[in-house]
Amino acid sequence: MENLFTIIIGFVLVLIGVSNFKGNINSLHSYHIKRVTEENRLPFGRLVGAGTIIVGGFLVLSGVLGYTGATEKIQEAVLIAGFLAGLPLILYAMFKYNKGIF
Repeated sequence: MENLFTIIIGFVLVLIGVSNFKGNINSLHSYHIKRVTEENRLPFGRLVGAGTIIVGGFLVLSGVLGYTGATEKIQEAVLIAGFLAGLPLILYAMFKYNKGIF
């Protein structure tokens, strides 16, 4: 059941990431929407979306690995790799286009 929950959350994040990647940043907090200029919405959305897609994809991969009999350590390593790959993109976008996280 835990693996199914991980897969579902991963797919939701991938869908949100695809929406962000297309320039729709409405799923983000209102201060991001207010502080990012109209001309920077697409590049900001692409970076945040790419990071979100990576994190979501690695969540899906971790859940699938759980069904294939992979150990919890392998699943955790995949999750950590996904966060280490996706979060820097998201944070970079926030600092570059929003001048900070908040």
